[in-house]
Amino acid sequence: MPPPAPCHQHGTGSLWGAARGHQHAGTGTLLLCRGAGAAAAARALSGSAAGQRLLAARPAALAALLELAVGPGSAAARHAMDCLVNVSAEPAAREPLLAALPALLALLPAGPACGLLANLCREGGAARRVLGGLRERGLGLAPLLQPLGEPRPPAQLGPLLCNLSRLPEGRRGLLDRSRCSVQRLLPFTQYKDSVVHRRGIVGALRNCCFEAEDHEWLLSEEVDILPFLLLPLAGPEEFPEDEMERLPVDLQYLPQDKQREEEPDIRKMLLEAIMLLTATKAGRHIVREKGTYLILRELHRWEQEPDVLAACEKLIQVLIGDEPGPGMENLLEVDIPEEVEQQLQCLDREEEEERRREQEERRQEAQGSMPCSEEPSR
Repeated sequence: MPPPAPCHQHGTGSLWGAARGHQHAGTGTLLLCRGAGAAAAARALSGSAAGQRLLAARPAALAALLELAVGPGSAAARHAMDCLVNVSAEPAAREPLLAALPALLALLPAGPACGLLANLCREGGAARRVLGGLRERGLGLAPLLQPLGEPRPPAQLGPLLCNLSRLPEGRRGLLDRSRCSVQRLLPFTQYKDSVVHRRGIVGALRNCCFEAEDHEWLLSEEVDILPFLLLPLAGPEEFPEDEMERLPVDLQYLPQDKQREEEPDIRKMLLEAIMLLTATKAGRHIVREKGTYLILRELHRWEQEPDVLAACEKLIQVLIGDEPGPGMENLLEVDIPEEVEQQLQCLDREEEEERRREQEERRQEAQGSMPCSEEPSR
């Protein structure tokens, strides 16, 4: 379960020259004395990988930026927090920032604070400390779930929830049946205002599906996760009446302008989530009964990305194949010998390479059918 890409705030390149003046031993003092100007310069410096490494290696600068960031909502505080979001992707900055965890948690659910914590939580130990800090405040995941009811939640909230849910204790928080937490995530599988938030939410849902004991509950009417995973994969195709009746109501008679999820990695995560839900015999039965194969059949005809196509094919094979033998009903608990696993991985790589070759051949054929220009483009 690789974490999402780091969150970043974009710096202003015109301040680069000013930022270079604060690269040496008194950076922390300068930041505090000069306030917004120095914080803006540090923000610009953090816009490059080299600048991030430079700041991450200076604990005094990080301490000064933290002091500004947790202060009143001034321009200096905003610049300092943006800078820390960028620097927090650097491993060297992790411990100095985690030392200020109580102050950072107090800034939730503001978007920059979510982004900073999301970057820190790409590492499992840091994510565990963040979850511990939330528990110590007596709030659990509540500060992160509350913004989901607002018209525009912070875009960085999705990646934070995704990274926290990589841990079993994070998944338990989202799967707490008494709080209806996971249900709050479901509408965002089709959230159009932020692909960053949508990607993170889908990743969190996919991670929750690793908990096999919750599969029947997730697929039940109480949660009804399957239509929310299938709808982004569905297109405008029309189905015969007998097939239409097999689909969940939310997937019937979709409009002619219905579009599939545009991001390949999100489509792949949606397929992986459904695949996880088929790990148990009961889960496979429910997923089959809801007409999932019909949506996947049309997706397979439409899909062009090799990785997504492979994930789709594997899921189809599970749905149309025979049931596993006795003792293998739960696919997540099946022990695969190491040599067999290596052979399967090798076959997967060969299949993926074959798909890429076929895709490249189709692309070249398409280009060959186009008229050539008189001169190559420069």
